[in-house]
Amino acid sequence: MYVLIGGAGLVGLSLAQKLVELGHTVAVIDIDPIACRYAREQVGAMAFEGSAVSTEVLLEAGIRKAGSLAAVLRSDALNLAMVTLAKHYGVTHILSRMRHPDFAEPLRIAGANHIISTVELSVSTMVNAIEYPQVESMMHFEQGQIEVLKLSIPNNCYVAGRSVAEIAQDSQFPTGSLIIGYQSHPHENLIIPNGSTILEPHSTVLIVTKPGSLHQVIDFIEQRC
Repeated sequence: MYVLIGGAGLVGLSLAQKLVELGHTVAVIDIDPIACRYAREQVGAMAFEGSAVSTEVLLEAGIRKAGSLAAVLRSDALNLAMVTLAKHYGVTHILSRMRHPDFAEPLRIAGANHIISTVELSVSTMVNAIEYPQVESMMHFEQGQIEVLKLSIPNNCYVAGRSVAEIAQDSQFPTGSLIIGYQSHPHENLIIPNGSTILEPHSTVLIVTKPGSLHQVIDFIEQRC
């Protein structure tokens, strides 16, 4: 896929690097010639020096053929302008970084399919790390309405040695929660479990639940026999 990135700061260059590694063709736009040279020589992306909200620069960078566009410029106003232009030129998949929540609705109206609040994401990640230190990772979906957490199965806990079906039918297991992934060992592949899958001690599970049930899920998994 041809991906166009507006902004060659730390986020823009890191994003470009990952996308290049995944095999995408990436073009970066930035007003800084040094950043553009770095993108070409160190990242392996194409780079266009100039304003990412200039129609001339965008056309030169190939916005008409871009499958995805990411606006990660220095201000929300510039990102909003780039999203608007991307929509105008027919880009179907548009992402934007957002610093201030006042820009969320304007970005959506302008055509952004995905809006990533860097402040909200950082704060949420740190809060979760403080409040749930036993959770290896946590992902949020649908504006925080759904949570997916990764938990280890402690030795001698209530669920160790039980099947997924037994756990799902247990009255203590929070309603609306579901075990969707299982990894028996860090070096093994993550699998989609079925009812007969046994949760072994020191294995890892992925559980989908609602924010209000997080504490209940963690307490249930970690309770001792």
